[in-house]
Amino acid sequence: IEPDKGTEKNSKETETVKLSCSYSADSDYIWLYWYRQYPNREPQYLLYKGARSYSYEDTSDDRFHSATSHTSTELTITDVRL
Repeated sequence: IEPDKGTEKNSKETETVKLSCSYSADSDYIWLYWYRQYPNREPQYLLYKGARSYSYEDTSDDRFHSATSHTSTELTITDVRL
């Protein structure tokens, strides 16, 4: 899995931002996880989303949602906060 090129984003608070990654896998049973990590801190869970054969999503905050396809995943963050 790797971030799509040019995905560095700048935004203002309260805006909506979308980040995307591409992936490849042979299985139809895929779970994709999103985390954030601040400098010198441990990763923080944001959400996981089923792809391909699954569509279930579990999110840590209603501002985080994900859309998936057979080759990519996109994280949408609404109401961006500092």
